[in-house]
Amino acid sequence: MNLLTRLLKTLTLRALATLREIKSYKLLKLKRNYKLNKIIVSGILICLLIRLCPYFAPIHSIDIVQHQLAMEFTDRNNLPLGTVLTSDQENTSVVKLNQVSPQFIKAILAAEDGSFYQHGALDLKAIFRAIKIAIDQKKIVSGASTITMQLARMLDNSPRTFTAKLKEVWLSWRLAAGMSKDEILAAYINRLPMGGNIYGVEAAARIYFSIPASDLNLAQASFLAAIPNNPTYFNPYQHQKRLQQRQKYVLNRMVQEKYISDAEAQQISQEKVIFQPRQQGIIAAPHFLFWLAKQNNTPNQESSPIRTTINRPLQQFVEAQVQQVISSLKANNVHDAAAVIIDNSSGEVLSYVGSPDYFNDVKSGRNDGVQALRQPGSTLKPFVYELALEKGVISPHTILPDVPTHYAIPGAKLYSPTDYTNSFLGPVRVRVALANSLNVPAVKVLEKVGVATFLNCLHELGFAHLNQDAEYYGLGLTLGSGEVNLWELARAYLTMANMGKNTPLVTTLNSSSNSVSPSSVSGNWRLIIDMLSDRYARSTAFGVDSVLNLPFPVAVKTGTSSNYRDTWTVGFSRDYTVATWVGNFNGEPMRQISGVTGAAPLWNRIILHLHEHQTPADFPPPEGMIKLPICATTGLKPTPSCTSIVQEYFSVKDKIAYEKSTDFHLSPVYDQWLAKQPQLHFNSDNFRIISPRNGDLFLLYPSGDRQQKLEFKAAGTLNQPVEWWINDQHLSTQSTNGMFWHLRPGNWKLEARSGKMHDQIKFQVDVGNIQPKKQGFSVANPTKL
Repeated sequence: MNLLTRLLKTLTLRALATLREIKSYKLLKLKRNYKLNKIIVSGILICLLIRLCPYFAPIHSIDIVQHQLAMEFTDRNNLPLGTVLTSDQENTSVVKLNQVSPQFIKAILAAEDGSFYQHGALDLKAIFRAIKIAIDQKKIVSGASTITMQLARMLDNSPRTFTAKLKEVWLSWRLAAGMSKDEILAAYINRLPMGGNIYGVEAAARIYFSIPASDLNLAQASFLAAIPNNPTYFNPYQHQKRLQQRQKYVLNRMVQEKYISDAEAQQISQEKVIFQPRQQGIIAAPHFLFWLAKQNNTPNQESSPIRTTINRPLQQFVEAQVQQVISSLKANNVHDAAAVIIDNSSGEVLSYVGSPDYFNDVKSGRNDGVQALRQPGSTLKPFVYELALEKGVISPHTILPDVPTHYAIPGAKLYSPTDYTNSFLGPVRVRVALANSLNVPAVKVLEKVGVATFLNCLHELGFAHLNQDAEYYGLGLTLGSGEVNLWELARAYLTMANMGKNTPLVTTLNSSSNSVSPSSVSGNWRLIIDMLSDRYARSTAFGVDSVLNLPFPVAVKTGTSSNYRDTWTVGFSRDYTVATWVGNFNGEPMRQISGVTGAAPLWNRIILHLHEHQTPADFPPPEGMIKLPICATTGLKPTPSCTSIVQEYFSVKDKIAYEKSTDFHLSPVYDQWLAKQPQLHFNSDNFRIISPRNGDLFLLYPSGDRQQKLEFKAAGTLNQPVEWWINDQHLSTQSTNGMFWHLRPGNWKLEARSGKMHDQIKFQVDVGNIQPKKQGFSVANPTKL
């Protein structure tokens, strides 16, 4: 019994132990399954999180906009001018997807990613197929890159490493997260490498076939779709046979994708496609194109040939003339020139030449003489005269003094404006002063107008580079003390040609039509034009038959900067404004060259060519004004003693004063000038003693009193003898208007008589303490205080 009990107990214990083991095993198994499931779920969650991460950092189309684009330019008649490449010297163009031929879209999809619209960023089927083939053949036979992955590679352009491949996948997911299929495809085809420095289907279509991408036919499209696989190996200009073989592959893929039939593929493969020879560099207007490219550097999603206002045949003519004129002036140390032509009615720039040869680096050919800042010489004078007429400071018949004049400038040397001839004309009319470009009258007019007022006027005319204050420029502003460029000058003269209408310069025809800014039209502009077109008014300085005188009406102004570093000629007909500059970019002075011999011959050639087939109309006369005869030397109604009578414009209100005008009388400002002139013919009121002046005080050297002399001189003698009296004692009768008198201390009354004319003044001579520098030294003009 005991044995049986022990046996049952043992069996029970073993059963219980077995049950415990079974339970423990189940628990352990459950734990293991739980851990495995946990790992699997965690892995799935991690993969899902990784796949969702790109959606937290998507790349949108705006994030990858191509800012660096090549710019293709044509002239106004769509003749090519050239292409300005990107900063990386790439020829890149961008178009929208709907601006690309459907034939090319089908060809590139068939060649690179047939199921692009069916899969995501990655093509898993293609990946597994590529892996299987690589395992079977023990080498990589085909890739599995999608168009999205290729775009990612274009954006990153990292070396082909495993890390770079992972990065490429990551970028592909981000692209797919932020962009539609069409946006990805558009970004892709605009970045395709198409051989050499050509990128994008648009640039390739225009370079290889001279057509936009929208006009590609199937044969052309299949050729272009074949190039990106290996742009160097399939370069159309070097390896056309290789490219033809690749084209056949593209066509076969299009058959497989059911884009075309097998018969169409056979026909297209036999079709001969002609690749256009690539035009190297820029054909015409290089300075203009590079300048315009900088003005149009705002990012565009689209690009197409920019249609400029340039007239290519005219541009090439002007380029040739610039070179010829410079060649003829080499002996005068002249090496550079620039020119601009503008259509007056529209403000369109028809020609823009910045230097004789843009591509000559030795001679600094890339310098742009149209935009370079230089001293304008006398080319600003017409604007100060117009302003003075507007302000009523002068009238057309005003007489201005062209005499030696000195201005005390605080902190600077005495300012004494002179003309390049160093001679003075005395009393001159406004017309003569402006037409002959006299400096002293222009400075006097500016003094009356005010430098600050004139500077504001120049700003309104578009001279943006005159950005210093009025004190900086001073009275020399009207003579060219500031710096401007040819572009600004041309625009200002265009305003003059349009009678004061502010007409912006237009450079492209792609934009909306030009609109003229509203501004008041002043009749004073017509007066200025009339003066600048008067060949007889400028004859004193330029002669009647100079290069400024043409067989049709033109208004023209020359300018020469200090030390002959720059010469300018700017002028216009009713139809065109032409501005020219001749000088040296390095600032070297020219030899024996002025505005009329430097820039004027170039201006003459251009404006004659512009009107070779059509003579321009006359300039309209000043409105509300009448012409009246005046004495050329007085500006007043002629008298019997007047030897030269001319016609000049008067306003209605000035006509009343004209009828009441009296004899002309020269003011004392002319005395210094008169003292150096031969006999002049003025009315009797102008007879007077001009040396010495009333109230003068002279110092007499104690040891040289017998040797010092004072010149007595009178003006307005009408060629009659002059009797000289001093302190009522007769000195002599001179056939000329002057004599010398030995100085003696005392107070003196000097009288001059000529027929019925007489004048008297008083002066004083004192003994000074100044000793002469040398024994026996004498002066004709004694010291005067």
